[in-house]
Parts: sequence; structure tokens; C-alpha cells
Amino acid sequence: MPEGITAEMLLNNIMETINDNVQKKKPGLFFEEEKSNSVTSQIKRLFGREKPVHHVLGGGKPADVMLWRNKKISASFITGATAIWVLFEWLNYHFLTLLCFTLVLGMIAQFVWSNASGVFGRSSSEVPRIVLPDELFVNLGASVGAQFNQALSFLQDVACGGNLKQFLVVVVSLWAAAVVGSWCNFLTVMYIGFIAAHTLPVLYERYEDQVDGFVYQVLGQLQNNYRKLDSGFLSKIPKGKLKGKKHA
Repeated sequence: MPEGITAEMLLNNIMETINDNVQKKKPGLFFEEEKSNSVTSQIKRLFGREKPVHHVLGGGKPADVMLWRNKKISASFITGATAIWVLFEWLNYHFLTLLCFTLVLGMIAQFVWSNASGVFGRSSSEVPRIVLPDELFVNLGASVGAQFNQALSFLQDVACGGNLKQFLVVVVSLWAAAVVGSWCNFLTVMYIGFIAAHTLPVLYERYEDQVDGFVYQVLGQLQNNYRKLDSGFLSKIPKGKLKGKKHA
């Protein structure tokens, strides 16, 4: 190789860049919440983002939950998801078993409520009835169907759009998801994704300046190393000679 550039040297350069970036950070830098406008305007955002994270996530209540605008609601979502995962994954409960036990406990509670008045000599009281509104199931089905259709439309657009880079990225992502799915069951994958969706956005929103600056610095170092490799080795590879011999 003309300039002695090897894969080990490229990896060492990347690791040195990461170590230098970490060492230059002050201990309390990641916990500073007030940044000057001049510094913030000079930092490039990931994927060319120009809008706030809340707007990128779609805004509204779902974005409020993922960004912990209301800590009680967000914490209740995390607690509920963790409880469901523990019940089915650690305690090995099955959905039908849990459903039947819940219905039995509900029926016992209503039975005791309706008959306790006669035992204790009190006036009978009407047992409250639980009725789920039809709009709940209609909205839930419409929302799930819209998300599935949107995902299918995206995959079809990628497959037929002619963008090879985007196509390969999606294929590799699906392959990586399949590999991760072979390591654990579907419920665990869903739980990890749910926790990540409710923790990573709020962390990124809080430290977006540091994250964006660090990522672009690493990407710049990678591009610089690629240019060295291209100028020192890849550009020296003969191109088009076989085709020239064929026409000769």
C-alpha cells in the first residue's frame, strides 16, 4: 500500500478521535442546560434536522409522553410496560391464564359487593358495570391499520423507488432485526423498543448539541480516513483495462 494505510491505522485514528473528544469534555459539560445561541447555530443537526425533536416525533400527546413533558404519565407507561413484561417473561404467565384470573377476581368482587348488603343488613346498592365504548375499539383498529398501511407503503416505495442506498439500508435493518429476534422472543423485543422509544428521545433532546457535535466529528474523521485510503490505495487500482483489451 503506497502510504502504508492499513485497517489497523484507520481504526486507531478513529479511536484516538473518540478519546480526544471525551477528554476535552469538562466534567459538568453534559449537564449544562443553557447554551449560547451562537454555538447552537453552528452545530449541524443529525439527518439535516431543522425542526425541534418534539415536532419531528409528530407533536401532540404521543410526543409529550416520549419526551416526558408529564413525568407521571410517562412513568406510568414505563411501569405498566415493565409489569406486563415481568408477568409474561419472568413469571411465565400466559395471556389466557392472566385474562381468566382477572375475570375471576372481577366476578368475585362484584359477587361480594352485590351480596354483602344482605349479610350486613344494609340497603342494597347497585353494582357498577364496566362498559367499554365502541369508539375505543374503532379508533384502536383504525390507528393500527393506518400504521400498518404506512409501513407497507414505505417498504414498497423503497423497493420500487430505485434508490439503491436506501434499499440496502432497509434490507440490512430488517436483517439485523431478524437476527435480534432470534436472540429473544417477540415480547422482549417489543419491550426493549418501547423503553428505547421513551428514553432515547428525551436524552437526545437534552444533550442534542453534544451528541450532534460528537457524531459529526466522528463522521468527519471517517471521511478523512477514507480520502487517505482512496488517494493512497483505491485510486491506484487500474480501471477499465479489461474492457480496453477486449475492444483491441
